[in-house]
Amino acid sequence: MAVLPILIHPDPRLKKAAAPVADIGSDLRRLADEMLQTMYDAPGIGLAAPQVGVLQRLLVMDCVKEEGAAPRPMALVNPRVTWTSDETNVYEEGCLSIPEQYAEIERPAEVEVAWTDLDGQAQSERFAGLWATCVQHEIDHLDGKLFIDYLKPLKRQMITRKMVKLKRELARAG
Repeated sequence: MAVLPILIHPDPRLKKAAAPVADIGSDLRRLADEMLQTMYDAPGIGLAAPQVGVLQRLLVMDCVKEEGAAPRPMALVNPRVTWTSDETNVYEEGCLSIPEQYAEIERPAEVEVAWTDLDGQAQSERFAGLWATCVQHEIDHLDGKLFIDYLKPLKRQMITRKMVKLKRELARAG
């Protein structure tokens, strides 16, 4: 199974809304498996298809962090938030497409999400804590939104300049 290259901001594909998945077939299941492999390898807790250059509404996540706890890999096809709590949480968020950059982002503390699983079955779950933050962050990717879009313009520009520099360095090292 392949570890996929992760797009680094700024990349126009990261700012586009992803298309709904029409067919859940072997190609999509393979993509989900490769995305999970890529996410674990990075390491990260979530990854959206646009981050690997696929503009489809698919995300993977696993927020199990406890030592020795069983992983809980999830693949969500066409996920959508159906309910949000009034209460909010602030987490320091990072992103595999914006390496080494973190910022405190406020989001609803709990969300209910509906999606289709890789067997074509409708699913729904209420997420709280880190899981809630992660699923909202990844759904934002499917809508062409990055966590830095929540920041003030100056901070966002500063991070974007760092990413442009990083991409130049990576291209030279290539």
